[in-house]
Amino acid sequence: MKLTPGAVPLAQWRAILAGAAVTLDEAALGPVRAGAAAVAEILDRGAPVYGINTGFGKLASARIAAADLATLQRNLVLSHAAGVGEPLPIPIARLMLALKLGSLGQGASGVREETLRLLAAMLAHDLIPVVPVQGSVGASGDLAPLAHMTAAMMGVGEIFLAGARLEAATALCRAGLAPLALGPKEGLALLNGTQFSTACALAGLFEAERNFQAALVTGALATDAARGSDAPFDPRIHAARGHAGQIEVAAALRGLMAGSAIRASHLQGDERVQDPYCLRCQPQVMGAVLGLLRQAAATLGVEANGVTDNPLIFTGPAEALSGGNFHAEPVAFAADMIAMAICETGALAERRISLLVDPALSGLPAFLTPRPGLNSGFMIPQVTAAALVSENKGRAFPASVDSIPTSANQEDHVSMAAHGAWRLGAMNENLRAVIAIEWLAAAQGCEFHPLPSSPPLQEARAILRARVPRLEEDRYFAPDIAAAIALLKAGALPLAGLPGVA
Repeated sequence: MKLTPGAVPLAQWRAILAGAAVTLDEAALGPVRAGAAAVAEILDRGAPVYGINTGFGKLASARIAAADLATLQRNLVLSHAAGVGEPLPIPIARLMLALKLGSLGQGASGVREETLRLLAAMLAHDLIPVVPVQGSVGASGDLAPLAHMTAAMMGVGEIFLAGARLEAATALCRAGLAPLALGPKEGLALLNGTQFSTACALAGLFEAERNFQAALVTGALATDAARGSDAPFDPRIHAARGHAGQIEVAAALRGLMAGSAIRASHLQGDERVQDPYCLRCQPQVMGAVLGLLRQAAATLGVEANGVTDNPLIFTGPAEALSGGNFHAEPVAFAADMIAMAICETGALAERRISLLVDPALSGLPAFLTPRPGLNSGFMIPQVTAAALVSENKGRAFPASVDSIPTSANQEDHVSMAAHGAWRLGAMNENLRAVIAIEWLAAAQGCEFHPLPSSPPLQEARAILRARVPRLEEDRYFAPDIAAAIALLKAGALPLAGLPGVA
């Protein structure tokens, strides 16, 4: 896959996260060479320029001698490599490298061609830096995480190679690559930027989209199990309101339920007038979720193709302009939107599970067991879903509304984008477990009816039953949930044709 800096569609970032090979578009090298030449010209003038011949942050007034410029950049990287916590997962770290390649490859960062080529070579050889996930506030870029990335390029720290965690210098040597000796401004260019936050946010977005689509299927299946009506999915209702996501979700639910014999069996003679909101309002809630995910996707698509370090280098004439493109507020807002979408998807699914286990609402045996009392059936899986949803509610508090001054008040407003984006992984895992429990409960509920569901819902039931048998008597339940989670994670549930972000 050819990466053209500044013009990478969302689908390519998704493919890179999934492991697609990356090559750099050679057309990018012309602007990169021009940017590096501009840095050399600026240095020759001798005037102080932030980050090129001055200190950093609060120390920007300190002038650095020409003989110390290489040491300045090296010291910057080593001092900023102060992250803590678990390593960033390899797929997300790989995406971070690609995002940095795309940013630097636009020529406005002043790095040299050999620096860009080393980044591309590391991607080609699957040399993935070990990057601690904690330490960025999303202000002057993701400084600590990107410092660990850059240190690995310099042969300091650690690198994952073929699953093994090696000393960075050793890993580079095995791939036939020399450690990077930083030129003027290059340490700053590599450290500044939002690539850690953006990579985590994109990973969270793509996983949230898959969970959203899976929840449409399990939601339709739960509706069938509860003998819910598909009348609330009538297109006329949703056209009257006009939200695109709501219209698309209603159409998806109609398609998923079309041809269900369970639904057809109670079109006449059902004394219920309206279903509870968790069934009836799926298009309204899930349509709004889809809108949030799409808005976040639009923001992240722009951010992923932007240049976010500082100062930026412009040519004709050569000029370094200090600004604030490294401030990750757009990413923080996008991550908060994704978090809300994840939270509400799970909240609605848990309410459907609760409905199914309650005989007064579902008309099914209590807790979905043929012999309630002797057996507890789905009593505690619903509690587990409730616990996971509650945990996600706490995590969904907007990260972007927090700020804490750093760097002796030079960086006096920060975005918290890194934290906001990183939490999405755990939130998505919780949501996947809730959806897995709904899948189990909805399939169990449908099997109390003598009639089949629609073809797509019958397929969803068959996929699950190939791994998890119907619950006749109480058994050790955790493996059933784990199996359903594994199926969802592996993409076993057909999701093609369902609405998504792109």
